[in-house]
Amino acid sequence: MKKINIAIDGYSSCGKGTLAKALARELGYRFIDSGAMYRAVTLFAQQRGANTDDAGSVELLLPEADIDFEVSVETGRSEVVLNGRNVEKEIRSMEVASAVSQVAKIPAVRRFLVAMQQKMGENKGVVMDGRDIGTVVFPGAELKIFMTARPEIRAKRRFEELKMTGIETTYEAVLENLTQRDRIDSSREDSPLTMTIDYKVLDNSDMSRDDQFELALGWVNEVLG
Repeated sequence: MKKINIAIDGYSSCGKGTLAKALARELGYRFIDSGAMYRAVTLFAQQRGANTDDAGSVELLLPEADIDFEVSVETGRSEVVLNGRNVEKEIRSMEVASAVSQVAKIPAVRRFLVAMQQKMGENKGVVMDGRDIGTVVFPGAELKIFMTARPEIRAKRRFEELKMTGIETTYEAVLENLTQRDRIDSSREDSPLTMTIDYKVLDNSDMSRDDQFELALGWVNEVLG
């Protein structure tokens, strides 16, 4: 059966992961959360006491960072593993969120993780979400989706997610964090958040999860023929 790679890019808290997981489950593909990989590097740097604003300090730690994914027995979801330990909850903290865009700007970090991601997609059948999947990681992906939504909608969604996981913060703090991450991700010199003409744009500000899934699945079926 024909298999393709699906790249889903877009802004923070647009539901990229939710859509990617749903498509992977429907198609029997492997889901890779590239953002979780950058968060894992950020967490590792923080754990080791490195200054995440200092590219050299973070770069020195990369050979010691082993990042993989495992399917949780409890949730059935793909969760990130750092040096043999599940860190899925830790990488979702506001402390990591406040530093991850800065770490993701570091060229050495991007080269390190892009090489890892490209190897994961060599045999096709991968759905990967992030910021530069269709432009850098899988430029030849058969389907590229760019997701967006109004900032206040995204902040509300993210705030509710954090509350559900027991992480205390405020809506205002989440909105400020998202705005800052949007600015950093879109303006960085190395692999900025952008899209090319071969992307399908999905603005889900006023769409349900079911509606966006059906739209995206329709695009998949068009490619698969």
